[in-house]
Amino acid sequence: MTTAPTAPAGPVTTTARPDRPARAPRQLRWLLRLHRPAVLAWTAFVLVAGAALLWLGGPLTDASAAAWKDYNACAFSERCSYDQDAIVRYKDVYTYTTSAVLVAPFLVAAWAGGSLTGRELESGTARLAWTQGVTPARWLAGRLALPAVLVAASTGLLVWLHRLAWTAGEGRIDTAKPWDDAATFYANGTVPVALALAGLCLGALEGLLLRRSLAALTTAAVVLGGLWATVHTALPHLWPTVTVVSSLRNGPSGAGIAVGEGVLTSGGDRLSAPCSSGMIPGCRTELADLGATGFYRDVHPVAHYWPLQLTASAVLLVVAALLALTAFRVLRLRTAGPAGKGGPA
Repeated sequence: MTTAPTAPAGPVTTTARPDRPARAPRQLRWLLRLHRPAVLAWTAFVLVAGAALLWLGGPLTDASAAAWKDYNACAFSERCSYDQDAIVRYKDVYTYTTSAVLVAPFLVAAWAGGSLTGRELESGTARLAWTQGVTPARWLAGRLALPAVLVAASTGLLVWLHRLAWTAGEGRIDTAKPWDDAATFYANGTVPVALALAGLCLGALEGLLLRRSLAALTTAAVVLGGLWATVHTALPHLWPTVTVVSSLRNGPSGAGIAVGEGVLTSGGDRLSAPCSSGMIPGCRTELADLGATGFYRDVHPVAHYWPLQLTASAVLLVVAALLALTAFRVLRLRTAGPAGKGGPA
């Protein structure tokens, strides 16, 4: 009895539909390979800054706190011995690491404008991707999604480490920056993370608009600086203030972020203060002429730290979303061709 020969077993192959998102892993590998130098440079930046912050919050804080303890113990002695180098070293490293946290969003914006979209459009790499079954919208989404996750995670890590380092020195180091110091205020909160995401979307948009890497790099960094300045100016007004009233003898008082101050009259009016204390004879006369009954100061106390941070971050995230939507809109308009994709830019 004979049987019909059977075909040899072999691998079963299937043809993937071109519109199926199976190309995503290949796009991811291509994105990482294309921007490998930037990824390595950013990783090195985060590692170095993170190591410096760990050093700051550990050995440097302990050494500086011990030096300040020795200094305060012998402040009224003729012969005083304390480690001045430890105090100076802590101050310098704190300044450098704080600057690193605050400059991170600008690095992201410059890279996004100069390399992420600007250079790819300038060199034609983007058009090559569009001719290989990747729609322009998916191309842009791939260039925003993964960097957004990496940027948010790494910038958030630096902010967290900075806050740990600052908290370690709070109350132990006499020259430690207060919470309302501008640089410390931002580096300890969520604003740098939101600003970095806004910088990513802003840089991508500038790259699409200018299609020149150097021009997009510069413009993105400058515009992001303007955005931060705007948020900084508006931030004290994003949350209701607390009014602290003090006597004419003591002058204005109230610790925190001051928003406004002046004098109160018997009729309840608020006027600009002509001077700062009723203890000064000339000032006492001016205050009496105004009918002033006390000083007032509108401030944000330390309890307002997180409301201010989160509100400002929310505003920046909304701006980032609008920038991303605008980038997709610009890309769609510039790539609208006969086939609906990959048309003339």
